[in-house]
Amino acid sequence: MSSQVSYFSKPSVQPAELIRNCQDYHRFMETRRSLRFFSDHPVPKKAIEQMIMAASTAPSGAHKQPWTFCAVSDPATKSKIRAAAEEEEYRSYHGRMSEEWLRDLQPFGTDWHKPFLETAPWLIIVFRQIYGMGEEGERQTHYYVNESVGIACGFLLTAIHQAGLVALTHTPSPMDFLTKLLARPANEKPFLLIPVGYAAADATVPDLQRKPSEEVIAWYE
Repeated sequence: MSSQVSYFSKPSVQPAELIRNCQDYHRFMETRRSLRFFSDHPVPKKAIEQMIMAASTAPSGAHKQPWTFCAVSDPATKSKIRAAAEEEEYRSYHGRMSEEWLRDLQPFGTDWHKPFLETAPWLIIVFRQIYGMGEEGERQTHYYVNESVGIACGFLLTAIHQAGLVALTHTPSPMDFLTKLLARPANEKPFLLIPVGYAAADATVPDLQRKPSEEVIAWYE
């Protein structure tokens, strides 16, 4: 049995303050948007490290922490990633995607060109570890890998927003080229590609509305 340590939570928060705190956080998160227009203004490596470590506090099945975050700032590597991603995206926009999918993407004005993959100062590529590797190379079971890595990505996006930066959840499909370009081991599979940086001065986003609470929440009281 693993050792246990004491956990000290915050003192009890009164209902009025609790609701206010939740409203403040909701308003803050309402300002988060996915962005495709990045500035090339540099972001300190230490800031990226701290955001990734915040993401790594996410819960995971049996605390296996089945994720690897590859942080890329090298221009040559970013250029290779863009070229490979655009090749896959071109194929998607010219045959892989259904007509319905293409119609749903029209409000975003997207196409197969992905210049942000070079413009953004950092690319964080999240890999899911489908199994672990022991010290002697033995295979170790990981549990709820997709769920665990998905939660960690949510933590990461929140950390990026809290830092005052912007991000995009990019999923060129298939993403196997990332495994090859970054020389990742066989137990790691690409999960998400996230450009991170400051918003460009002329950045725009679609005028979209999020669903209201009555469409999101089903109450059982």
